[in-house]
Amino acid sequence: MLGPVILAASRSDRMRRLISAAPVTKQVVDRFIPGETVTDIVPIIEDLTAKGLELTMDVVGEDITTPEQATAARDAYLALIDHIEDLDLGPRVEMSVKLSMFGQALPSPATALNGEPSGLAPAFNGGHELALANVRPVVEAAAAIGTTVTLDAEDHTTLDSMFAIHEELRKDFPQTGCVIQAYLFRTEADARRLAAAGSRVRLVKGAYKEPAEVAHQNKHEIDKAYVRILKTLMEGDGYPMIGSHDPRLISIGQELARTAGRKLDEYEFQMLYGIRGDEHLRLAAEGHRMRVYTAYGTDWYGYFMRRLAEKPANLRFFLRSMVSKG
Repeated sequence: MLGPVILAASRSDRMRRLISAAPVTKQVVDRFIPGETVTDIVPIIEDLTAKGLELTMDVVGEDITTPEQATAARDAYLALIDHIEDLDLGPRVEMSVKLSMFGQALPSPATALNGEPSGLAPAFNGGHELALANVRPVVEAAAAIGTTVTLDAEDHTTLDSMFAIHEELRKDFPQTGCVIQAYLFRTEADARRLAAAGSRVRLVKGAYKEPAEVAHQNKHEIDKAYVRILKTLMEGDGYPMIGSHDPRLISIGQELARTAGRKLDEYEFQMLYGIRGDEHLRLAAEGHRMRVYTAYGTDWYGYFMRRLAEKPANLRFFLRSMVSKG
């Protein structure tokens, strides 16, 4: 049961300082986050696409405290899109974004003259409108080079806002994707709503510390929910994206796709950079669409800790490295 402990540590400033200062940390982090700048990441994009893989790119960073930082996050994604355009890889490289990076959790700066909240979504508190305003140019720029954006899921308190932004963006950019998390009780209903023509939905198990009132806590129950939800997506009219490294769930996903009569280009697998790389290549060689979730940037701590929490083998890898090289 180390997962919840690690997820709690991902929010601890003290643990952030301790782990960041460890001499071996950067060597281990590089396994999951292969660069800090867009220039660093270009060779990775070229290498993976040359091997027949597709990518979704994530500029890591979630602790946004000012509107200026949110604007900088937007600009980082726009710079990434410029590089993808230069590589002529638009259709094969999409973006994943966390709306927290675009200001979702900030107090809303927009008020009308009478002091009342202004904008499209008065039902949401905080920076909902700011996040929408910042992410829209990224979605527009991605569409201009023939690719798209997927909105990552974060903790359960952010999801209503995320889904509302997703719905708003799809009015003009229907290819905009979103992520749902199998461990949340609400997700089976969300999947039924989202499994519609033209939708793109990535299903993951979930990687945030959630209370028992809103989420399954038992791995077996999470796996069963994952299969039920994936079946809903496969039988729907949208485009399912299977986000898992679990061999059993990958096999079940293939069987559900066959049963639903889906062709190989009517769904895809997604896995993280640095985890099961041989499996990435195997699935691609079999004709499956295989997309590698590839993160880069300097604010790596939260992303890295969730990778450790997701799988005990990742934590063992980190601890062995600290013992042998620390």
